[in-house]
Amino acid sequence: MARKRLVACDLSSERTRVRRLFAVEEEARARGFSAVAGVDEVGRGCLAGPVYAAAVVLPEGADLPGLDDSKALLPEVRDDLAERIRRRATGVGVGAATAAEIDALGIVPATLLAMRRALDRLAAGGVAPDFVLLDAVTLPGLPVPQASYIRGDARVACIAAASVVAKAERDRRMEALDQEWPCYGFADHRGYGTAAHLGAIRRHGPSPHHRLTFDRVLPGPGRKAA
Repeated sequence: MARKRLVACDLSSERTRVRRLFAVEEEARARGFSAVAGVDEVGRGCLAGPVYAAAVVLPEGADLPGLDDSKALLPEVRDDLAERIRRRATGVGVGAATAAEIDALGIVPATLLAMRRALDRLAAGGVAPDFVLLDAVTLPGLPVPQASYIRGDARVACIAAASVVAKAERDRRMEALDQEWPCYGFADHRGYGTAAHLGAIRRHGPSPHHRLTFDRVLPGPGRKAA
């Protein structure tokens, strides 16, 4: 019985913590906005693979115990949470920019492109946001108001949800690339610059999914390969 009470208390505390994450959305609804979308990206610092972004609109008071910045979650917890977010969300959109687009545009413009694509997918699914919340960036050219929050993925519910969905989607993509290019270990490091990944690049050279403009993939003049 004592253990059951403890579990109930922990779940109650967790739901209280998550409710606090909805404060920004609640304030926006009080100002008259009805479809508040959180947008976040993942994979910006990787050496290989696309950069992914997600746009998520959550209903008021969505019951999502465990909601947090995707970086704070274990993979199996994050994957389960991503599925729960998709089931409970008013709308979800996912966008990506490929390694080739990153090389052509630069990582920042490519990241913004992935975010725009995520918002376009959200709207194509029938949910057009009237207010957009982002994690520490501004998205030029949006036709609706936006606001940016430092560490928004840990402070704002819909941004946290977007970070979780984007991470889960990108991880699945890197696992698929690992099947095509097993010599790089993409399923293990997800394209980040680990020692094993850098060693694989030295042995095999870059794949078509590596970001060739990143110095640790193809070092610039006068620089040594990592």
